[in-house]
Formats: sequence, structure tokens, C-alpha cells
Amino acid sequence: MSAVSTPLYASKPTFSPEVQMASEGHNMEPRRKLIIALIAASTVLGLIIFLIFCLWIYHRKKAHKPHKDSVHSSGCVSLMDYKALELGTNNFEESNVLGKGGFGCVYKGKLGENLYVAVKKLEGITQDAIKEFETEVELLSKMQHPNIISLLGYSIRDDTRIIVYELMQNGSLESHLHGPSRGSALTWHLRMKIALDIARGLEYLHEHCNPPVIHRDLKSSNILLDASFNAKLSDFGLAIPDGAQNKNNIKLSGTLGYVAPEYLLDGKLTDKSDVYGFGVVLLELLLGRRPVEKLAPSQCQSLVTWAMPQLTDRSKLPSIVDPVIKNTMDLKHLHQVAAVAVLCVQPEPSYRPLITDVLHSLIPLVPIEMGGTLRITQRASSAAVMPSELRKEIFA
Repeated sequence: MSAVSTPLYASKPTFSPEVQMASEGHNMEPRRKLIIALIAASTVLGLIIFLIFCLWIYHRKKAHKPHKDSVHSSGCVSLMDYKALELGTNNFEESNVLGKGGFGCVYKGKLGENLYVAVKKLEGITQDAIKEFETEVELLSKMQHPNIISLLGYSIRDDTRIIVYELMQNGSLESHLHGPSRGSALTWHLRMKIALDIARGLEYLHEHCNPPVIHRDLKSSNILLDASFNAKLSDFGLAIPDGAQNKNNIKLSGTLGYVAPEYLLDGKLTDKSDVYGFGVVLLELLLGRRPVEKLAPSQCQSLVTWAMPQLTDRSKLPSIVDPVIKNTMDLKHLHQVAAVAVLCVQPEPSYRPLITDVLHSLIPLVPIEMGGTLRITQRASSAAVMPSELRKEIFA
């Protein structure tokens, strides 16, 4: 029986391509899943980093973007906590009201142990009120002068704006002159000291601020008196840097009786507009009368119009002086003050003196202990107390 020979290759195991691919596919599966997982994780991480970057950019832009309620200040004025101010005024209790204005009330408040303050609260306010709030904080934060009210801080909460000032214990000049006391606390020398303080405050605004500032609302209610009757200018909501009046967004503002005629009629505003307001306040101090008085229900009379003919008549002048101070001053000094007031309220602004000239004309009328150069025993002549420039203008 013959043996059947078997081919050599037949004894080798058979190798199938399909089996090889399946085996390789089985080995690659975990690697593919790992790669996919890594790609997915990288994508998610990249997305998270991108979102974080976008949020950082957004918050940075928001932090640098001026907020409509923000106040930009270069001074050291703090943003105060509303709750602390609420507590310090006993929840803005009516009994703490010091005064009322066009946009809100001013309250007496107490912060800490011994710090008493004046808190002006503006509520439900208009765009004009917001603008005045921002203007006042912006300007006062840059000012430091003995005759300018000190700003201590401010607060913003929803539609409420608050400004915190030093407390002026003797209130406003208006309340003293035209309130129940009718000026009885204000002697002649004290009135001259107050006039000098006002002039010093205005000179600071006009000559030493950069740029110069026009107050634009100088009146007796905006002149506050501390415990020693030092006078300080307040309420700078309408104040503007000199030169800004050429812009079209400046509206006619002020108080009847104090507004200079060129500003009222033509909108022309300069530092001489403040000098006019000062002249009206000087007349109030001198005569004890309001800037505008009602004669009949539909008829009013300006103090300037009424007083001008009598101020220039030396025989009539003593009879129109405030009865509280009548016959308590040197007549030469009385004529001096009347002459300065007349110049300040001239209809033509170029005829009005600079506030610096007014200041120098008042210094010799105020006793040394009150900040002037007058010795009480001194009987100075009018030539000695009046700068030659003003004297020439008055007696020309």
C-alpha cells in the first residue's frame, strides 16, 4: 500500500487575514477611546478657558467704563455707607431737618462719637438733579479753603443720592437776616466779617482754582455760618468752570433777585456775574431786606432797583440801613460799603470790580480779631480804607 505524501505547507497552521484585522482592531480599541477622551477633554478645557477669558475681558471693560451714576473725583472724598447715614440721621427723621431745597432735604446727622454732619438727601431725582449732584461732588472734592464748605463724602443707593458736609452750626445767612431773629445776632462788624469771608471764598474760586470756577448761584441761603460765624460758600450744583459757558448745554439757572442782568437777558456768564450776586448779598447785610419783595399779589420789587437811588444819596443812606445796626457804625465806613455795593450791582459787567478789588476794600473795615486790619479805636478816613482804583471809579 503506497503512502500518500502530504505537502509540507499543509502541515503549517492556516493564517486568516480577517482574524489578523480583528485582532489588531481589538488591540486598537482602548487606544482609540483614550484618544477620543483626550480630544474631548481638551476641547472642554479649551472652551472653559475661553469662557473665563471672555468673562475677564467683560468685567475689566465694565470696571473701566464710566457708570451713569459714577462720580469722578481726584480728591480724598469717601463713598459712605448708606446704612450708616440712615442710622446717623435716625432714619432721616423730620425733627433732624436743617433745611429744604429744590431736590430734597438737609438733615443733621451724627457719625461715630463726636462727628456731627449735614446730610443732603436727594430722592426720586431727575437728570438735572443727578447732574448737579455729580458737579457738586466733583468740584468740592478738589477744593480746600476756609470759606468753602467741606465735603466729607457721598452715597448712591438706587434713586437716592446723598452728599455729606461739615455741619455749620449757625445755619444760613438768610435765616439770620430774614428769619425770626431779623438779624439781631449780626452786629455791624460781624456783617462786615461775613462779607469779607464771602469775598475770600469767591476770590479763591475766581483766582486760585484751575480752571477758575463761577459759582452761578451766590445768595444768602447758600452762605453758611459755623459756630464762630465764619462764612462759607455752599451748594455748588450749578457751578461751572469758567469758559464752559460757551457750550450749548449750559441752561439758564440761578435765583431771582441775584441773577446778573446780562446773564438773565443774553445768557452771558462770567466771574462778574458772581460779583453781581455778591453785591446783592452785601445789600442784604447792609439794609436787612430781601432781594425781591412782594408789593402786591402780582407785583414784586427788586432790592437793587429800590435801593440804588438812595445808596448814592448820602443824606438818605442812614435812614434805609437795617434798624438792627442803625447808628452803630462809622458813617465813613457805611458810605464805603454802600459805594462798593453800588459798583458790584452795576448793570454793565465791565463797570463791576473784580472780587479781588472788593476784597481789599473790605479788609480795612473788619476788626483785626475777625480777620481784617481795623483797630476798633481807629477812626480811619475813607481814603485810608478804600483802594485808589475803586475810589476813582466811585467818585469820578
